[in-house]
Amino acid sequence: MRIRIVDAFTDRPFSGNPAGVVLLDSWPREDWLRAVAAEVNLPETAFAVPTPGRDDADYALRWLTPTAEVDLCGHATLATAHVLYGDGVAPGLLRFATRSGIVTTRPDAHGAITLDFPTAPLTPQDIPPGLAETLGARPLSVHSPGPGIADLLVELADERTVAGLTPDIGRIGQIIVTAPADDPGSGYDVASRCFFPAVGIPEDPVTGSAHTAIGPFWARRTGRTRLTGRQLSARGGTVRMEMTGDRTLLTGTAVTVIDGELLAGPGQAVGSQLT
Repeated sequence: MRIRIVDAFTDRPFSGNPAGVVLLDSWPREDWLRAVAAEVNLPETAFAVPTPGRDDADYALRWLTPTAEVDLCGHATLATAHVLYGDGVAPGLLRFATRSGIVTTRPDAHGAITLDFPTAPLTPQDIPPGLAETLGARPLSVHSPGPGIADLLVELADERTVAGLTPDIGRIGQIIVTAPADDPGSGYDVASRCFFPAVGIPEDPVTGSAHTAIGPFWARRTGRTRLTGRQLSARGGTVRMEMTGDRTLLTGTAVTVIDGELLAGPGQAVGSQLT
């Protein structure tokens, strides 16, 4: 079967966040899905299956890291939509049934794709003891963005601090760090980095789902409903955000880098038991 590797939230290859995309006719064995995600070894591999019997969704969509299944993933959703639009499967709205409910995508005339995701709830938290030492920087505020996004959203003083972090990965579960952009003329409003070692991703290159928390956080601070975020990983990527109450719209572009054939199909034995 066909497998694509797509760089998401970027307009050029070898940047943004790479995702595997596998389109299936029906759901195969669970161990095969996990084995493929581990073999591909990217931050996420997306698996999509048509849902002709449902009125509210066109595809069921799941996202797996090399070690775990996640509840919500922006970049692999963008990558999947990019593949489906490129294949000519649908010209406009696509609806995906996921562990986080129905999420939708829609392309524009310029090649960008907008994801309609649930807005993350933000609950203020006391700064945990030892967090400054773990990050190597002093937090200004800490919020819980709710399950499926991260353990903590941490506000730092400035973009330079975010870019220079060298956190103790062994003491981090899932943390988003963010700060305002240092240069108002940079083309983006806020900066971030995301560390998710708890699901096998020490640092995620560009995290769409994190921006369902980053966007609302800075919308409250700035009074603006439209913002652009830049994730300061080594690969880097840009996410445009629009806050609409309980939904956050995330817009970006994607590039297919590899289009190949997956030879080890669902009917073949899996060599090791993955958990």
